[in-house]
Amino acid sequence: MMTLLLALSLLWPLAVSGVAIWHAYRTPEVLRDYFSLLWLSAAWPALLLAYGGEAQWRVDAWMLGGLWELNALSRPWLAFTALLWSLAAVHAKGYFAAEQAHAQAGDQAAQRRLLRLSLLWPLTLLGNVLLIIAQDIASFYLGFALMTFAAYALVAHSGTDEARLGARAYLILAVTGEGMILGGFLWAAGEAETLMLQGVREGILVAEHGAWMAALLWLGFGVKAGVIGLHVWLPLAHPVAPAPASAVLSGAMIKAGLLGWINVLPLGEAGVSASLIQLGNIMLLAGLAAAFAAALYGVFQRHPKAVLAYSSISQMGMMTALVAMGLAAPSVWPLLWPGVVLLAAHHALAKGSLFMGTSISEHLPRWPLPLIWALLALPGISLAGAIGAGMMSKWSVKGPLYEMHYETLTKLLTWAAVGTAALVSVALWRQWQQREQGGSNRWQWGAWLVAIVAALLTPLWLPLPAGSIEMPPLNEWLGIIWPLPVGVILAAVGGWATRPLKGKTPPAGDLWWLYARAASAALVPVRLVARGGGRVKAGCVLTSQKAEAKVMGYLARFLAAEHWLRHHASGLMMVLAVLLAMLLIWEGQR
Repeated sequence: MMTLLLALSLLWPLAVSGVAIWHAYRTPEVLRDYFSLLWLSAAWPALLLAYGGEAQWRVDAWMLGGLWELNALSRPWLAFTALLWSLAAVHAKGYFAAEQAHAQAGDQAAQRRLLRLSLLWPLTLLGNVLLIIAQDIASFYLGFALMTFAAYALVAHSGTDEARLGARAYLILAVTGEGMILGGFLWAAGEAETLMLQGVREGILVAEHGAWMAALLWLGFGVKAGVIGLHVWLPLAHPVAPAPASAVLSGAMIKAGLLGWINVLPLGEAGVSASLIQLGNIMLLAGLAAAFAAALYGVFQRHPKAVLAYSSISQMGMMTALVAMGLAAPSVWPLLWPGVVLLAAHHALAKGSLFMGTSISEHLPRWPLPLIWALLALPGISLAGAIGAGMMSKWSVKGPLYEMHYETLTKLLTWAAVGTAALVSVALWRQWQQREQGGSNRWQWGAWLVAIVAALLTPLWLPLPAGSIEMPPLNEWLGIIWPLPVGVILAAVGGWATRPLKGKTPPAGDLWWLYARAASAALVPVRLVARGGGRVKAGCVLTSQKAEAKVMGYLARFLAAEHWLRHHASGLMMVLAVLLAMLLIWEGQR
Protein backbone atom coordinates (compact mmCIF):
# COMPACT_ATOMS: atom_id res chain seq x y z
CA MET A 1 0.00 0.00 0.00
CA MET A 2 2.80 2.41 0.89
CA THR A 3 4.60 1.62 -2.35
CA LEU A 4 1.43 2.33 -4.30
CA LEU A 5 1.04 5.68 -2.50
CA LEU A 6 4.67 6.51 -3.23
CA ALA A 7 4.18 5.78 -6.93
CA LEU A 8 1.00 7.86 -7.01
CA SER A 9 2.69 10.74 -5.16
CA LEU A 10 5.35 10.97 -7.87
CA LEU A 11 3.39 9.93 -10.96
CA TRP A 12 0.11 11.72 -10.26
CA PRO A 13 1.53 15.27 -10.72
CA LEU A 14 3.13 14.08 -13.97
CA ALA A 15 -0.22 12.74 -15.14
CA VAL A 16 -1.88 16.04 -14.24
CA SER A 17 0.66 17.93 -16.36
CA GLY A 18 0.12 15.48 -19.21
CA VAL A 19 -3.64 15.99 -19.06
CA ALA A 20 -3.09 19.77 -19.18
CA ILE A 21 -1.18 19.33 -22.44
CA TRP A 22 -3.83 16.96 -23.80
CA HIS A 23 -6.61 19.46 -23.10
CA ALA A 24 -4.58 22.22 -24.74
CA TYR A 25 -4.73 20.35 -28.05
CA ARG A 26 -7.99 18.41 -27.78
CA THR A 27 -10.46 20.58 -25.87
CA PRO A 28 -12.03 23.73 -27.40
CA GLU A 29 -11.17 26.93 -25.56
CA VAL A 30 -14.77 27.59 -24.52
CA LEU A 31 -14.91 24.21 -22.73
CA ARG A 32 -11.39 24.10 -21.28
CA ASP A 33 -11.18 23.93 -17.47
CA TYR A 34 -7.64 24.70 -16.39
CA PHE A 35 -8.40 23.96 -12.73
CA SER A 36 -10.39 20.74 -12.87
CA LEU A 37 -10.81 18.32 -9.97
CA LEU A 38 -7.90 16.30 -11.39
CA TRP A 39 -5.66 19.38 -11.29
CA LEU A 40 -6.73 20.13 -7.71
CA SER A 41 -5.86 16.57 -6.64
CA ALA A 42 -2.18 16.72 -7.67
CA ALA A 43 -0.94 16.83 -4.05
CA TRP A 44 -3.51 14.48 -2.48
CA PRO A 45 -1.53 11.22 -2.88
CA ALA A 46 1.48 12.88 -1.21
CA LEU A 47 -0.72 14.01 1.66
CA LEU A 48 -2.00 10.46 2.15
CA LEU A 49 1.56 9.13 1.95
CA ALA A 50 2.65 11.37 4.83
CA TYR A 51 0.10 9.70 7.11
CA GLY A 52 0.84 6.14 5.97
CA GLY A 53 3.67 5.64 8.46
CA GLU A 54 7.43 5.33 8.17
CA ALA A 55 8.84 3.42 5.20
CA GLN A 56 11.93 3.05 3.04
CA TRP A 57 12.41 2.22 -0.64
CA ARG A 58 15.59 1.28 -2.50
CA VAL A 59 15.35 1.72 -6.25
CA ASP A 60 18.50 0.31 -7.82
CA ALA A 61 17.32 1.04 -11.35
CA TRP A 62 16.87 4.75 -10.59
CA MET A 63 19.79 6.80 -11.97
CA LEU A 64 22.75 6.05 -9.64
CA GLY A 65 20.58 4.10 -7.22
CA GLY A 66 17.73 5.74 -5.35
CA LEU A 67 16.97 5.69 -1.64
CA TRP A 68 13.64 7.24 -0.64
CA GLU A 69 12.43 7.33 2.93
CA LEU A 70 9.65 8.51 5.21
CA ASN A 71 11.04 9.03 8.68
CA ALA A 72 10.47 11.20 11.73
CA LEU A 73 11.66 14.27 9.79
CA SER A 74 10.31 13.72 6.28
CA ARG A 75 6.80 12.61 7.33
CA PRO A 76 5.74 15.89 9.02
CA TRP A 77 7.58 17.88 6.35
CA LEU A 78 5.67 16.12 3.59
CA ALA A 79 2.40 16.52 5.52
CA PHE A 80 2.47 20.31 5.83
CA THR A 81 3.94 20.74 2.34
CA ALA A 82 1.28 18.61 0.62
CA LEU A 83 -1.51 20.21 2.67
CA LEU A 84 -0.42 23.72 1.72
CA TRP A 85 -0.09 22.79 -1.97
CA SER A 86 -3.59 21.29 -1.87
CA LEU A 87 -5.16 24.36 -0.27
CA ALA A 88 -3.27 26.73 -2.59
CA ALA A 89 -4.57 24.79 -5.61
CA VAL A 90 -8.17 25.12 -4.39
CA HIS A 91 -7.56 28.82 -3.74
CA ALA A 92 -6.16 29.16 -7.28
CA LYS A 93 -9.39 27.79 -8.77
CA GLY A 94 -11.27 30.76 -7.32
CA TYR A 95 -8.43 33.26 -7.74
CA PHE A 96 -8.14 32.63 -11.49
CA ALA A 97 -11.88 32.25 -12.17
CA ALA A 98 -12.10 35.63 -13.92
CA GLU A 99 -8.96 34.98 -15.97
CA GLN A 100 -10.30 31.57 -17.00
CA ALA A 101 -13.51 33.24 -18.17
CA HIS A 102 -11.40 35.55 -20.37
CA ALA A 103 -9.52 32.54 -21.73
CA GLN A 104 -12.75 30.72 -22.55
CA ALA A 105 -13.98 33.86 -24.31
CA GLY A 106 -11.00 33.71 -26.68
CA ASP A 107 -8.31 35.79 -24.94
CA GLN A 108 -5.17 34.10 -26.28
CA ALA A 109 -2.82 35.79 -23.79
CA ALA A 110 -4.91 34.45 -20.90
CA GLN A 111 -4.95 31.02 -22.53
CA ARG A 112 -1.15 30.95 -22.73
CA ARG A 113 -0.73 32.11 -19.13
CA LEU A 114 -3.18 29.59 -17.70
CA LEU A 115 -1.82 26.74 -19.82
CA ARG A 116 1.70 27.48 -18.61
CA LEU A 117 0.53 27.65 -14.99
CA SER A 118 -1.59 24.48 -15.18
CA LEU A 119 1.37 22.62 -16.71
CA LEU A 120 4.21 23.80 -14.46
CA TRP A 121 2.34 23.98 -11.13
CA PRO A 122 2.18 20.15 -10.81
CA LEU A 123 5.82 19.84 -11.89
CA THR A 124 6.89 22.30 -9.19
CA LEU A 125 4.90 20.25 -6.69
CA LEU A 126 6.55 17.04 -7.94
CA GLY A 127 10.02 18.49 -7.34
CA ASN A 128 9.02 19.58 -3.85
CA VAL A 129 7.67 16.12 -2.96
CA LEU A 130 10.69 14.30 -4.40
CA LEU A 131 13.26 16.34 -2.48
CA ILE A 132 11.45 15.68 0.80
CA ILE A 133 11.48 11.89 0.53
CA ALA A 134 14.87 11.59 -1.23
CA GLN A 135 17.87 10.32 0.72
CA ASP A 136 20.24 10.00 -2.24
CA ILE A 137 22.02 12.96 -3.78
CA ALA A 138 20.77 12.49 -7.34
CA SER A 139 17.07 12.31 -6.39
CA PHE A 140 17.36 15.19 -3.95
CA TYR A 141 19.11 17.45 -6.43
CA LEU A 142 16.72 16.49 -9.24
CA GLY A 143 13.71 17.36 -7.06
CA PHE A 144 15.27 20.62 -5.88
CA ALA A 145 16.23 21.74 -9.40
CA LEU A 146 12.85 20.76 -10.87
CA MET A 147 11.02 22.70 -8.16
CA THR A 148 13.31 25.71 -8.58
CA PHE A 149 13.08 26.15 -12.35
CA ALA A 150 9.46 25.12 -12.83
CA ALA A 151 8.47 27.76 -10.26
CA TYR A 152 9.62 30.49 -12.66
CA ALA A 153 6.17 30.29 -14.26
CA LEU A 154 4.53 30.96 -10.89
CA VAL A 155 6.43 34.23 -10.48
CA ALA A 156 6.23 35.45 -14.09
CA HIS A 157 2.55 34.58 -14.55
CA SER A 158 1.10 38.04 -15.18
CA GLY A 159 3.77 39.00 -17.74
CA THR A 160 4.02 42.62 -16.58
CA ASP A 161 7.34 44.47 -16.41
CA GLU A 162 7.34 44.08 -12.62
CA ALA A 163 6.65 40.36 -12.95
CA ARG A 164 9.50 39.95 -15.42
CA LEU A 165 11.84 41.80 -13.04
CA GLY A 166 10.78 39.61 -10.11
CA ALA A 167 11.13 36.46 -12.20
CA ARG A 168 14.53 37.58 -13.48
CA ALA A 169 15.77 38.23 -9.93
CA TYR A 170 14.42 34.85 -8.86
CA LEU A 171 16.11 33.05 -11.75
CA ILE A 172 19.46 34.78 -11.33
CA LEU A 173 19.60 33.93 -7.63
CA ALA A 174 18.28 30.42 -8.32
CA VAL A 175 21.04 29.68 -10.86
CA THR A 176 23.63 31.03 -8.41
CA GLY A 177 22.27 28.83 -5.65
CA GLU A 178 22.07 25.74 -7.86
CA GLY A 179 25.70 26.21 -8.82
CA MET A 180 26.81 26.35 -5.18
CA ILE A 181 24.67 23.34 -4.26
CA LEU A 182 26.06 21.29 -7.12
CA GLY A 183 29.61 22.32 -6.27
CA GLY A 184 29.12 21.45 -2.61
CA PHE A 185 27.57 18.08 -3.42
CA LEU A 186 30.29 17.11 -5.92
CA TRP A 187 33.05 18.15 -3.54
CA ALA A 188 31.61 16.42 -0.47
CA ALA A 189 30.43 13.30 -2.33
CA GLY A 190 33.77 12.92 -4.10
CA GLU A 191 35.68 13.32 -0.85
CA ALA A 192 33.50 10.79 0.99
CA GLU A 193 32.91 8.53 -2.05
CA THR A 194 29.19 8.42 -1.36
CA LEU A 195 25.90 8.86 -3.23
CA MET A 196 23.74 9.36 -0.13
CA LEU A 197 22.88 12.46 1.90
CA GLN A 198 23.91 10.68 5.08
CA GLY A 199 27.30 10.06 3.53
CA VAL A 200 27.58 13.76 2.73
CA ARG A 201 26.90 14.61 6.38
CA GLU A 202 29.48 12.12 7.57
CA GLY A 203 32.00 13.25 4.95
CA ILE A 204 31.66 16.92 5.88
CA LEU A 205 32.16 16.01 9.54
CA VAL A 206 35.57 14.38 9.00
CA ALA A 207 36.88 16.06 5.82
CA GLU A 208 39.81 18.43 6.09
CA HIS A 209 37.87 21.12 4.22
CA GLY A 210 34.47 20.11 5.59
CA ALA A 211 33.67 23.65 6.71
CA TRP A 212 34.09 24.95 3.15
CA MET A 213 31.87 22.20 1.79
CA ALA A 214 29.27 23.03 4.42
CA ALA A 215 29.56 26.75 3.63
CA LEU A 216 28.89 26.12 -0.06
CA LEU A 217 25.81 24.05 0.75
CA TRP A 218 24.61 26.54 3.36
CA LEU A 219 24.76 29.42 0.90
CA GLY A 220 23.35 27.38 -1.99
CA PHE A 221 20.30 26.31 -0.01
CA GLY A 222 20.28 29.74 1.59
CA VAL A 223 19.09 31.30 -1.67
CA LYS A 224 15.81 29.47 -1.25
CA ALA A 225 15.75 30.00 2.53
CA GLY A 226 16.28 33.74 2.24
CA VAL A 227 19.70 34.06 3.90
CA ILE A 228 20.58 37.72 4.28
CA GLY A 229 22.32 38.96 1.15
CA LEU A 230 20.73 36.22 -0.95
CA HIS A 231 17.15 37.12 0.01
CA VAL A 232 16.58 39.86 -2.53
CA TRP A 233 14.36 37.83 -4.87
CA LEU A 234 11.66 37.39 -2.21
CA PRO A 235 10.41 41.00 -1.94
CA LEU A 236 10.63 41.38 -5.72
CA ALA A 237 8.84 38.14 -6.59
CA HIS A 238 6.03 38.04 -4.02
CA PRO A 239 4.26 41.32 -4.87
CA VAL A 240 3.97 40.29 -8.55
CA ALA A 241 3.20 36.58 -8.13
CA PRO A 242 -0.46 35.47 -7.84
CA ALA A 243 -1.61 34.96 -4.25
CA PRO A 244 -1.74 31.13 -4.41
CA ALA A 245 1.76 31.08 -5.93
CA SER A 246 3.04 33.35 -3.15
CA ALA A 247 1.46 31.00 -0.61
CA VAL A 248 3.48 27.99 -1.80
CA LEU A 249 6.62 30.02 -2.51
CA SER A 250 6.78 31.42 1.00
CA GLY A 251 5.09 28.56 2.80
CA ALA A 252 6.48 25.38 1.22
CA MET A 253 9.29 26.10 -1.24
CA ILE A 254 11.25 28.43 1.02
CA LYS A 255 11.35 25.56 3.54
CA ALA A 256 13.18 23.38 1.00
CA GLY A 257 16.33 25.34 1.80
CA LEU A 258 15.82 24.70 5.50
CA LEU A 259 15.31 20.98 4.85
CA GLY A 260 18.45 20.96 2.70
CA TRP A 261 20.47 22.26 5.64
CA ILE A 262 19.05 19.65 7.99
CA ASN A 263 19.78 16.88 5.46
CA VAL A 264 23.37 17.72 4.58
CA LEU A 265 24.91 19.58 7.53
CA PRO A 266 26.29 17.47 10.42
CA LEU A 267 23.88 18.94 12.97
CA GLY A 268 24.08 17.58 16.50
CA GLU A 269 27.04 15.30 15.69
CA ALA A 270 29.73 14.62 18.25
CA GLY A 271 33.25 15.65 17.34
CA VAL A 272 32.35 18.72 15.26
CA SER A 273 35.54 20.51 14.23
CA ALA A 274 36.40 24.02 15.31
CA SER A 275 35.91 25.30 11.76
CA LEU A 276 32.39 23.86 11.60
CA ILE A 277 31.59 25.43 14.97
CA GLN A 278 32.84 28.73 13.57
CA LEU A 279 30.57 28.28 10.54
CA GLY A 280 27.69 27.64 12.95
CA ASN A 281 28.44 30.94 14.69
CA ILE A 282 28.49 32.75 11.34
CA MET A 283 25.14 31.16 10.44
CA LEU A 284 23.78 32.24 13.82
CA LEU A 285 24.84 35.85 13.30
CA ALA A 286 23.49 35.87 9.74
CA GLY A 287 20.15 34.48 10.92
CA LEU A 288 19.76 37.06 13.67
CA ALA A 289 20.81 39.86 11.30
CA ALA A 290 18.12 38.76 8.83
CA ALA A 291 15.51 38.51 11.60
CA PHE A 292 16.00 42.09 12.73
CA ALA A 293 17.08 43.85 9.50
CA ALA A 294 14.18 42.43 7.47
CA ALA A 295 11.70 43.55 10.11
CA LEU A 296 13.17 47.05 10.21
CA TYR A 297 13.15 47.42 6.42
CA GLY A 298 9.88 45.65 5.80
CA VAL A 299 7.69 47.91 7.95
CA PHE A 300 8.31 50.77 5.50
CA GLN A 301 6.94 48.88 2.47
CA ARG A 302 3.60 49.86 0.98
CA HIS A 303 2.63 46.67 -0.83
CA PRO A 304 1.18 44.17 1.68
CA LYS A 305 2.80 41.22 -0.07
CA ALA A 306 6.18 42.95 0.05
CA VAL A 307 5.70 43.40 3.81
CA LEU A 308 4.83 39.71 4.13
CA ALA A 309 7.90 38.80 2.05
CA TYR A 310 10.12 40.63 4.53
CA SER A 311 8.25 38.85 7.31
CA SER A 312 9.23 35.53 5.69
CA ILE A 313 12.87 36.65 5.53
CA SER A 314 12.72 37.59 9.22
CA GLN A 315 11.08 34.29 10.23
CA MET A 316 13.56 32.28 8.16
CA GLY A 317 16.32 34.24 9.86
CA MET A 318 15.09 32.90 13.20
CA MET A 319 15.02 29.35 11.80
CA THR A 320 18.53 29.85 10.39
CA ALA A 321 19.72 30.78 13.88
CA LEU A 322 18.09 27.65 15.33
CA VAL A 323 19.67 25.37 12.70
CA ALA A 324 23.01 27.05 13.35
CA MET A 325 22.81 25.84 16.94
CA GLY A 326 23.13 22.29 15.58
CA LEU A 327 26.69 23.19 14.52
CA ALA A 328 27.63 25.79 17.14
CA ALA A 329 26.18 23.77 20.06
CA PRO A 330 25.57 20.18 18.87
CA SER A 331 24.25 18.96 22.22
CA VAL A 332 21.10 21.09 21.93
CA TRP A 333 20.03 19.81 18.50
CA PRO A 334 18.37 16.51 19.59
CA LEU A 335 16.05 18.57 21.81
CA LEU A 336 15.60 21.37 19.29
CA TRP A 337 14.81 19.70 15.96
CA PRO A 338 11.13 18.73 16.67
CA GLY A 339 10.46 22.35 17.56
CA VAL A 340 12.14 23.53 14.37
CA VAL A 341 9.90 21.21 12.34
CA LEU A 342 6.77 22.46 14.16
CA LEU A 343 7.90 26.06 13.70
CA ALA A 344 8.43 25.46 9.97
CA ALA A 345 5.03 23.75 9.60
CA HIS A 346 3.18 26.47 11.48
CA HIS A 347 4.95 29.21 9.54
CA ALA A 348 4.06 27.46 6.26
CA LEU A 349 0.32 27.36 6.97
CA ALA A 350 0.17 30.75 8.70
CA LYS A 351 2.13 32.54 5.99
CA GLY A 352 0.19 30.68 3.29
CA SER A 353 -3.10 31.87 4.78
CA LEU A 354 -1.74 35.43 5.09
CA PHE A 355 -0.82 35.49 1.40
CA MET A 356 -4.20 34.02 0.47
CA GLY A 357 -5.71 36.74 2.65
CA THR A 358 -4.25 39.43 0.39
CA SER A 359 -6.55 38.19 -2.38
CA ILE A 360 -9.47 38.20 0.06
CA SER A 361 -8.91 41.88 0.91
CA GLU A 362 -8.72 42.65 -2.82
CA HIS A 363 -12.16 41.03 -3.34
CA LEU A 364 -13.90 41.35 0.01
CA PRO A 365 -16.66 38.80 0.64
CA ARG A 366 -20.04 40.18 1.56
CA TRP A 367 -19.50 39.46 5.25
CA PRO A 368 -19.35 41.85 8.22
CA LEU A 369 -16.07 43.77 8.01
CA PRO A 370 -15.09 43.09 11.67
CA LEU A 371 -15.36 39.35 10.99
CA ILE A 372 -13.25 39.57 7.84
CA TRP A 373 -10.46 41.55 9.49
CA ALA A 374 -10.50 39.35 12.57
CA LEU A 375 -10.01 36.33 10.32
CA LEU A 376 -7.29 38.09 8.35
CA ALA A 377 -5.48 38.90 11.61
CA LEU A 378 -5.72 35.43 13.20
CA PRO A 379 -2.79 33.75 11.39
CA GLY A 380 -0.64 36.83 11.99
CA ILE A 381 -1.43 36.80 15.70
CA SER A 382 -0.55 33.11 15.81
CA LEU A 383 2.65 33.74 13.82
CA ALA A 384 3.71 36.24 16.48
CA GLY A 385 3.27 33.48 19.06
CA ALA A 386 0.26 34.83 20.95
CA ILE A 387 -2.32 32.11 20.32
CA GLY A 388 -2.75 28.50 19.24
CA ALA A 389 -0.01 26.68 17.42
CA GLY A 390 2.11 29.82 17.31
CA MET A 391 2.47 29.79 21.08
CA MET A 392 3.35 26.09 21.11
CA SER A 393 5.85 26.42 18.27
CA LYS A 394 7.63 29.30 20.01
CA TRP A 395 7.82 27.33 23.24
CA SER A 396 9.00 24.21 21.41
CA VAL A 397 12.24 26.01 20.51
CA LYS A 398 12.57 28.25 23.55
CA GLY A 399 12.12 25.38 26.03
CA PRO A 400 15.24 23.47 24.87
CA LEU A 401 17.24 26.71 24.72
CA TYR A 402 16.21 27.49 28.30
CA GLU A 403 17.06 23.96 29.36
CA MET A 404 20.55 24.19 27.82
CA HIS A 405 21.06 27.70 29.29
CA TYR A 406 21.06 29.74 26.08
CA GLU A 407 19.06 32.58 27.61
CA THR A 408 20.65 35.30 25.46
CA LEU A 409 19.58 33.65 22.21
CA THR A 410 16.11 33.13 23.65
CA LYS A 411 15.81 36.84 24.43
CA LEU A 412 17.00 37.78 20.95
CA LEU A 413 14.45 35.47 19.34
CA THR A 414 11.74 36.98 21.55
CA TRP A 415 12.64 40.48 20.40
CA ALA A 416 12.66 39.22 16.82
CA ALA A 417 9.05 38.15 17.41
CA VAL A 418 8.31 41.84 18.07
CA GLY A 419 9.41 42.49 14.50
CA THR A 420 7.07 39.74 13.29
CA ALA A 421 4.13 41.34 15.09
CA ALA A 422 5.02 44.76 13.66
CA LEU A 423 5.28 43.39 10.11
CA VAL A 424 1.96 41.57 10.32
CA SER A 425 0.31 44.73 11.68
CA VAL A 426 1.70 46.82 8.82
CA ALA A 427 0.62 44.21 6.25
CA LEU A 428 -2.95 44.28 7.59
CA TRP A 429 -2.97 48.08 7.56
CA ARG A 430 -1.77 48.12 3.94
CA GLN A 431 -4.50 45.63 3.06
CA TRP A 432 -7.07 47.88 4.71
CA GLN A 433 -5.81 50.86 2.72
CA GLN A 434 -5.97 48.93 -0.56
CA ARG A 435 -9.14 46.93 0.10
CA GLU A 436 -11.66 46.49 -2.69
CA GLN A 437 -15.20 45.19 -2.87
CA GLY A 438 -16.35 42.62 -5.36
CA GLY A 439 -16.92 39.37 -3.53
CA SER A 440 -14.47 36.48 -3.37
CA ASN A 441 -15.10 33.17 -5.07
CA ARG A 442 -16.18 30.42 -2.65
CA TRP A 443 -13.18 28.28 -3.66
CA GLN A 444 -10.99 31.24 -2.82
CA TRP A 445 -12.26 31.99 0.67
CA GLY A 446 -12.97 28.33 1.43
CA ALA A 447 -9.31 27.34 1.05
CA TRP A 448 -8.29 30.44 2.99
CA LEU A 449 -10.50 29.52 5.96
CA VAL A 450 -9.22 25.94 6.03
CA ALA A 451 -5.63 27.24 5.93
CA ILE A 452 -6.33 29.48 8.94
CA VAL A 453 -7.75 26.56 10.94
CA ALA A 454 -4.82 24.33 9.93
CA ALA A 455 -2.35 27.05 11.00
CA LEU A 456 -3.98 27.50 14.40
CA LEU A 457 -4.17 23.75 15.06
CA THR A 458 -0.87 22.62 13.54
CA PRO A 459 0.26 20.35 16.44
CA LEU A 460 -3.01 18.39 16.26
CA TRP A 461 -2.54 17.15 12.69
CA LEU A 462 1.23 17.23 12.20
CA PRO A 463 2.69 13.70 12.56
CA LEU A 464 5.53 14.54 14.93
CA PRO A 465 7.06 11.95 17.30
CA ALA A 466 4.85 11.39 20.34
CA GLY A 467 5.75 13.56 23.32
CA SER A 468 8.10 15.84 21.36
CA ILE A 469 5.85 18.92 21.68
CA GLU A 470 4.28 20.25 24.86
CA MET A 471 2.13 23.21 25.87
CA PRO A 472 4.10 25.98 27.59
CA PRO A 473 3.50 26.26 31.34
CA LEU A 474 1.20 29.09 32.43
CA ASN A 475 4.04 31.07 33.98
CA GLU A 476 5.67 31.29 30.54
CA TRP A 477 2.63 32.53 28.65
CA LEU A 478 3.30 36.20 29.30
CA GLY A 479 6.89 35.86 28.09
CA ILE A 480 5.62 34.38 24.81
CA ILE A 481 2.66 36.74 24.29
CA TRP A 482 4.12 40.15 25.12
CA PRO A 483 5.89 40.66 21.72
CA LEU A 484 2.49 40.92 19.99
CA PRO A 485 1.18 44.07 21.72
CA VAL A 486 4.64 45.63 21.73
CA GLY A 487 5.01 45.00 17.99
CA VAL A 488 1.55 46.45 17.26
CA ILE A 489 2.32 49.56 19.32
CA LEU A 490 5.71 50.03 17.64
CA ALA A 491 4.09 49.67 14.21
CA ALA A 492 1.45 52.28 15.12
CA VAL A 493 4.02 54.70 16.54
CA GLY A 494 6.30 54.17 13.54
CA GLY A 495 3.43 54.83 11.14
CA TRP A 496 2.56 58.05 12.94
CA ALA A 497 6.19 59.18 13.12
CA THR A 498 6.80 58.60 9.40
CA ARG A 499 3.78 60.57 8.20
CA PRO A 500 6.00 63.52 7.13
CA LEU A 501 7.60 61.19 4.56
CA LYS A 502 4.30 61.38 2.62
CA GLY A 503 4.38 57.82 1.41
CA LYS A 504 8.03 57.78 0.35
CA THR A 505 9.36 54.30 1.02
CA PRO A 506 12.58 52.44 0.30
CA PRO A 507 12.30 50.16 -2.73
CA ALA A 508 11.41 46.53 -2.31
CA GLY A 509 14.40 44.34 -3.03
CA ASP A 510 16.83 46.52 -1.01
CA LEU A 511 20.27 45.07 -1.92
CA TRP A 512 19.09 44.00 -5.38
CA TRP A 513 19.44 47.57 -6.63
CA LEU A 514 22.93 47.82 -5.13
CA TYR A 515 23.86 44.53 -6.81
CA ALA A 516 22.44 45.81 -10.10
CA ARG A 517 24.50 49.01 -9.91
CA ALA A 518 27.63 47.07 -8.95
CA ALA A 519 27.10 44.65 -11.83
CA SER A 520 26.55 47.57 -14.19
CA ALA A 521 29.76 49.23 -12.98
CA ALA A 522 31.69 45.96 -13.28
CA LEU A 523 30.50 45.64 -16.87
CA VAL A 524 31.87 49.08 -17.83
CA PRO A 525 35.30 47.67 -18.87
CA VAL A 526 33.52 44.92 -20.79
CA ARG A 527 31.43 47.53 -22.57
CA LEU A 528 34.58 49.56 -23.38
CA VAL A 529 36.31 46.49 -24.78
CA ALA A 530 33.16 45.65 -26.72
CA ARG A 531 33.04 49.18 -28.15
CA GLY A 532 36.74 48.96 -29.09
CA GLY A 533 36.11 45.60 -30.67
CA GLY A 534 33.18 47.09 -32.51
CA ARG A 535 35.35 49.86 -33.88
CA VAL A 536 38.04 47.37 -34.96
CA LYS A 537 35.35 45.24 -36.56
CA ALA A 538 33.92 48.26 -38.38
CA GLY A 539 37.42 49.22 -39.61
CA CYS A 540 38.08 45.68 -40.80
CA VAL A 541 34.75 45.60 -42.58
CA LEU A 542 35.46 48.96 -44.24
CA THR A 543 38.94 47.84 -45.34
CA SER A 544 37.51 44.60 -46.69
CA GLN A 545 34.86 46.50 -48.57
CA LYS A 546 37.50 48.76 -50.17
CA ALA A 547 39.64 45.77 -51.12
CA GLU A 548 36.61 44.05 -52.52
CA ALA A 549 35.76 47.13 -54.56
CA LYS A 550 39.27 47.17 -56.06
CA VAL A 551 39.18 43.47 -56.86
CA MET A 552 35.78 43.86 -58.43
CA GLY A 553 37.14 46.75 -60.51
CA TYR A 554 39.94 44.57 -61.83
CA LEU A 555 37.48 41.81 -62.56
CA ALA A 556 35.27 44.29 -64.41
CA ARG A 557 38.23 45.28 -66.62
CA PHE A 558 38.99 41.64 -67.29
CA LEU A 559 35.39 41.09 -68.21
CA ALA A 560 35.54 44.06 -70.61
CA ALA A 561 38.70 42.56 -72.21
CA GLU A 562 36.90 39.24 -72.55
CA HIS A 563 34.09 41.03 -74.39
CA TRP A 564 36.63 42.62 -76.79
CA LEU A 565 38.36 39.28 -77.33
CA ARG A 566 35.07 37.54 -78.06
CA HIS A 567 34.37 40.05 -80.89
CA HIS A 568 37.92 40.01 -82.40
CA ALA A 569 38.88 36.41 -81.82
CA SER A 570 38.64 35.40 -85.53
CA GLY A 571 40.88 38.24 -86.69
CA LEU A 572 43.43 37.54 -84.01
CA MET A 573 43.49 33.88 -84.98
CA MET A 574 44.14 34.83 -88.60
CA VAL A 575 47.00 37.16 -87.60
CA LEU A 576 48.42 34.40 -85.41
CA ALA A 577 48.20 31.92 -88.31
CA VAL A 578 50.02 34.37 -90.68
CA LEU A 579 52.74 34.89 -88.10
CA LEU A 580 53.20 31.17 -87.61
CA ALA A 581 53.38 30.66 -91.41
CA MET A 582 55.99 33.38 -91.73
CA LEU A 583 58.04 31.82 -88.95
CA LEU A 584 57.90 28.45 -90.66
CA ILE A 585 58.99 29.96 -94.06
CA TRP A 586 61.82 31.83 -92.41
CA GLU A 587 62.95 28.74 -90.56
CA GLY A 588 62.83 26.75 -93.84
CA GLN A 589 65.03 29.27 -95.67
CA ARG A 590 67.65 28.94 -92.96
